[in-house]
Amino acid sequence: MTAVTDEGSGSAGNPGSGEGPEGETKPGPEKERERESERERERARGEGRGWNDGLIARRAVDRAADSGSATDPASGLGAASGSGSVPDDGDANPPQVEAYVPASGPLRPRLDALRELVGLSRARLDGDTLDEAGRVLDEAAARQRLSSRHTVVAIAGATGSGKSTLFNALAGAPISETGLRRPTTAAPLACSWTDGAAGLLDRLAVPGRLRRRPQQTGGGADDSLDGLVLVDLPDHDSAATEHREQVDRVLALVDAVIWVVDPEKYADAALHEGYLRPLAGHAEVTFVVLNQIDRLPGDAADQVLDDLRRLLDENGMALGEHGDPGATVMAVSALTGDGIGELREVLGRFVQERSAAARRLSADVDAAAARLRPAYVAEGRVGLDERAREEFADRLAEAVGAAAAGQTAEREWRRNAGRACGTPWLRLWRWYESTRRPGSLESPTRPEPPEQRITARQRVEQAVRTVADEAAHGLPGPWAQAVREAAAHGAKELPEALDALAERAGTEQAAGGGGAAGAPRARGGPAESDASGTSRTSVASRALGASGAVRGGRVGGRPPRPRWWPVAVLAQVVMTLLQFTGAFWLVGQLVGLFAPGYLTPALVMLAGVVGGPLVEWSCAAAARGPARRYGQEAERRLREAAAACGRARVLDPVAAELVRYREVRERYAAVTEISTTGG
Repeated sequence: MTAVTDEGSGSAGNPGSGEGPEGETKPGPEKERERESERERERARGEGRGWNDGLIARRAVDRAADSGSATDPASGLGAASGSGSVPDDGDANPPQVEAYVPASGPLRPRLDALRELVGLSRARLDGDTLDEAGRVLDEAAARQRLSSRHTVVAIAGATGSGKSTLFNALAGAPISETGLRRPTTAAPLACSWTDGAAGLLDRLAVPGRLRRRPQQTGGGADDSLDGLVLVDLPDHDSAATEHREQVDRVLALVDAVIWVVDPEKYADAALHEGYLRPLAGHAEVTFVVLNQIDRLPGDAADQVLDDLRRLLDENGMALGEHGDPGATVMAVSALTGDGIGELREVLGRFVQERSAAARRLSADVDAAAARLRPAYVAEGRVGLDERAREEFADRLAEAVGAAAAGQTAEREWRRNAGRACGTPWLRLWRWYESTRRPGSLESPTRPEPPEQRITARQRVEQAVRTVADEAAHGLPGPWAQAVREAAAHGAKELPEALDALAERAGTEQAAGGGGAAGAPRARGGPAESDASGTSRTSVASRALGASGAVRGGRVGGRPPRPRWWPVAVLAQVVMTLLQFTGAFWLVGQLVGLFAPGYLTPALVMLAGVVGGPLVEWSCAAAARGPARRYGQEAERRLREAAAACGRARVLDPVAAELVRYREVRERYAAVTEISTTGG
């Protein structure tokens, strides 16, 4: 079996490392399973030399490790001697990759929810709004691919605050250059207490020549800070632009930050306004160290420290006091060593918890969620209630003329009753009058005035705008705009669809010779098809033709005839026969065909003349109730058809947008771990 070698180097493993011979190959062919088992055993033996924790994915060994101080084979970090530190030899050792084992907690579900939230929102929110969330997801994925045993802590501060001096005090060796020249630190300098941090430093773009190991004392290194990767940053207020850019870049990638302030500039606005206040949500991974307390007389250090705590509290940064989570505030003197031991102890406990990376990512998710809050959290309860839907249906019914159609249907029903039960002479007169009224064959119906068409279209558009505004009320801007656009898109052909609906209703009535013949006629052409190929009035047409039976009759065809109509017609026939009989009898007496006696034929004729109108009047009185019900049914049918058309074209698309918003709101609630219901 071949030895595990450095990535890309091709060199064999260290023969003096205490392992068995590397570079041997087993004779004869082997099965894949046997080779894999052998590789696992070899990897386990290799890990046993180092941390023996099962977290290393690959281990690179380039040179033998001396018993004293030598270059670390895994990360290429030089061990610091009593006189200084040995720098990394740069490209000799490529980065080592170590598996990330996430800490238990809600971070992974929150990241998954944020990823789903971004995916669901891309069609509704602009890229600038989602950029920060996308950056957090990318950085979280990059951090989780690297070591979880290491905690990357940056030391940041203003010019002359003593960052490099504190860095050297923690490392136990003069690793970082100090001096009076400003700025002193020009590039990030890293010091790692254990090996395996090469991947993390590559992510920070720290070159190999700027990677160090801490001072070793006695028989070995100090174990209290095992896993710590300390990074000394340039001044955040440096006159060099590239220095400030490096600070901002590294601060976005590290797990924690030690802010070093001095008694003169601890209240500097550039620090508080530019960094501490925006990063107030990262308090659990923030240390604020007041350096140079040796310059303060008496109890002045305590006074400055109290004022510093006050400023941090005003910035909204929680302070980790009395066991509460928050920022750690300490006072030290890196020059004299006062407070360095306490800082090392606090930093050691923080590193050994191995939760800084998860805390930092969780704070980043909180910050991204806070920026996204205006795009997802509604003011009050959103959606359309039943009242808004009914008002929309009423406006459409008014635009389509449902009430007028019902009244026309009622009049038509009564007119048909009069035709069936009226006297022949009155019916003849009415026929003559109808030939002179508009709408008859002799006098065609005049076209609808253009202003009436405009008025009906405006009513429909106003109804759509009103319901869209009510649906969008309280929604965040992007989602309110999406709701309005969905309603406007569905309303483009809604007036034509309602016209076609009215035309179909009128055609059915006219085809049956009655019904709501006076319903508004279509102002557009025949029913067309939309992009999906379905008739744009198909939903409304089904609604219009779904409930035809009305207590023994139909709406949309010839009006139903009550059971007493044949009796009334027979009575009218009898009255007519009496009139003819009485008249023929009188004429016969006048010409001598019958014996004289005018009283009887006069009474017979009078009975027919008086009885005919009486029967007609009785039928008209009896027809009022059925006619009213018939008109109401015609109005209801047309109203329901118009409502179905509006629901299919406007309300359903609006409801779909509201459902989509509720879905992303639930994802946002999972990200923030709070309820976002609007009440």
